[in-house]
Amino acid sequence: MAKNRWDIAFDNMGHIPNSQELPDLWANRASQYRSAAATANQRLDTDIKYGNHPREVLDLVWPDGQAKGLVVFVHGGYWIRLDKTYWTNLAEGARANGWVVCLPSYTLAPEARISTITTQIGRAIGNAAEQVPGPIRLAGHSAGGHLVSRMLCSDTPLPSSVLNRIEHVVSISGLHDLRPLLQTSMNDSLQLDATEAAAESAALQTPIDNASVAAGITAWVGGGERPEFIRQSQLLDIMWQSFDTNVTCIIDEKHNHFSVIEGLKDPNSAITKELLKELYF
Repeated sequence: MAKNRWDIAFDNMGHIPNSQELPDLWANRASQYRSAAATANQRLDTDIKYGNHPREVLDLVWPDGQAKGLVVFVHGGYWIRLDKTYWTNLAEGARANGWVVCLPSYTLAPEARISTITTQIGRAIGNAAEQVPGPIRLAGHSAGGHLVSRMLCSDTPLPSSVLNRIEHVVSISGLHDLRPLLQTSMNDSLQLDATEAAAESAALQTPIDNASVAAGITAWVGGGERPEFIRQSQLLDIMWQSFDTNVTCIIDEKHNHFSVIEGLKDPNSAITKELLKELYF
């Protein structure tokens, strides 16, 4: 069956040469990082349960010395593929700067609806926050960008005790308007309807009250990405500015949908500095 224009718009791998090799590359890099951490006696706690489902587990990657706080990175894969084990090495940038990094998995569609996954991520963040004191930063890529941006919506699943600790959120190539997904073949798995697509679109929701929670959000996207992903980041910026939210959109040079997250491995990269920067409101 020929792809329609929305399938093409969201087909990142179809527009990046040799992209079929990337999942194995990600898995190998993450595995090597975990092996090196074990050899160096670097603390890495794996498969901590935050719920009853087998995929409701998270890893914590600990820094050397006293932790400054907690960073949570939520993986992408259109809510239908991948898990936390592909991305352990992306924790290094924040870890090297003194932060504990949490990487959660979550139940995939079609077993879980996107609204259920949103609730799961809220529970994962809450669990990690109980184990790591101090300020919290959130980052997520693609579908993970959707999930972390949903934490700052007025219907957030986070309790105020956790929400008040969040200082900054970076949605990397995030999906903030889910309505076009209704027109894709992916929706056979996602099973979105118009009501859920709108309710789960952060750009269409009211952000949390800035008077009570000072968390800022950055929509970070590669300049070489598919136009729809640039639109999605710009849309969140435009829509949330109308609520006087601390929101910024950054278009990162020529990075594609997958190279855009590589900087998270580097403690001195622009994207790591954006995630961890001191904010003044």
